[in-house]
Amino acid sequence: MTDLTELKPADAAEAVDSAPFFIRGKVVEGHDATHRSRDLGVTFATPKLELDALVHPRTELPPLLNVKTSEIIDFLVEAGQSMEDPNNPHVQACIDRMAKVSLAPRAVIEHQMLHATDYLNKQTLNEVLEQNFPNPKALDEWVPHTDYQGRRSFIRAYAPRLIHVLPGNSPGMGVRSIAQSALVKSVSLFKMPSADPFSTVAFLRTMADIDPDHAVVRSMSAVYWRGGEESVERVLYRPQYFDKLVAWGGGDAISNVMKYIGPGFQLVSFDPKTSISMVGREAFESEDTLAQAAELNARDVSILGQEACVCSRFTFLEANAEDGDRYAKVLADRLRIDRTGEGTPRPLDMELKEQIDMLRMLDEDYGVFGKSDGRGVAIRSDEPVDFHPLRKTSNVVCVPDLQQAMKYVNVATQTVGVYPFHRMPALRDHLASGGAQRVVRLGEAGPSTIGNPHDAMYPLHRFVHWMANEDGCEGE
Repeated sequence: MTDLTELKPADAAEAVDSAPFFIRGKVVEGHDATHRSRDLGVTFATPKLELDALVHPRTELPPLLNVKTSEIIDFLVEAGQSMEDPNNPHVQACIDRMAKVSLAPRAVIEHQMLHATDYLNKQTLNEVLEQNFPNPKALDEWVPHTDYQGRRSFIRAYAPRLIHVLPGNSPGMGVRSIAQSALVKSVSLFKMPSADPFSTVAFLRTMADIDPDHAVVRSMSAVYWRGGEESVERVLYRPQYFDKLVAWGGGDAISNVMKYIGPGFQLVSFDPKTSISMVGREAFESEDTLAQAAELNARDVSILGQEACVCSRFTFLEANAEDGDRYAKVLADRLRIDRTGEGTPRPLDMELKEQIDMLRMLDEDYGVFGKSDGRGVAIRSDEPVDFHPLRKTSNVVCVPDLQQAMKYVNVATQTVGVYPFHRMPALRDHLASGGAQRVVRLGEAGPSTIGNPHDAMYPLHRFVHWMANEDGCEGE
């Protein structure tokens, strides 16, 4: 294996934030290379990337293999409590640094960081295990099984070796990925995103402060390299080192890693998704129902500044153009409410702003309400707009019947919020047939039911290496 080369050395005279690595329990500092963040082009520095240090030899058993899951959960809960401590230096420094590279306002970043540890709850973690595994004992031991013909075997959900390509739109996914990796006892390498090269290491450093020799800590590494860097990926993305690649990200990121997938090296992909809302004509029964539907709709649009996959981007509304304008106006007003104390939001990308402003001039075909200033805007149309709504932008598409909106549902449709709620049962089979993965009450696109499938699968069940030891027939 080789070191990473061809990276620009950090200029000592340039004031840049340091993004340290965490490698198998050790913090690695350094300013050997500089990079620029994805969204804002902010410079940050990282240490030299030693590829050999990132691989746990297959000749050595995974550190967590024989640690009871109950002990792992206790450690994760303790770590969560430490992360919530307002005096935690790693989390506070992370917030300061992320505020410079993230599109989200500082208040939103603080909210995300402080609530990321909600997942590290004992009841939550136990329920996740119970939902993902018919028999969670398989994580701790070889579970005996005898089939109807008398053949005996032992089954183990064996600790995998995983590479996680983390998303840059939510630091909470770093905490969740660490916890899920620990629950399946994996040896894990986290590739941090340029939009957040800080939070995962902050969480791991907090764990190391509790017990630097804990098997969870020694099983985890978090580093950064530029996505698509062949000098790194053609070395690491191999079955002799890792079992599976757990990838979050946009289409380009997923397409990049696909070229490395082959026998013995599998992909568990959380593809880029778009979520939508479906609002029935019942919203117009009164001014109160109109206000209620618009409020619930706005909540689903505004989650994490509309950066997450669960955020609604298109609202399919049973209405004509006149009622569609009524609804869009109320929705725009609700979108412009500051729900998280975010203060002044970052402005819209200039291209998106120009596209929205252009639609304002097409009065006959579109209705545009609110301002294209990042605080919230609703666009009424008869067909979905041909751009991706972002930064609290909702496209309200008028349809004669919600069944007519099914043609816009596909395998990239993640969450569908429905109003009124009693219409969900009549829609869910059609939504599933179209490819959607989750249907909820409008306004509840955020936190999902604990342990439910994510992106149409049970992730932890996919992460592990399922191993069978067959031992002949009874009586032999």
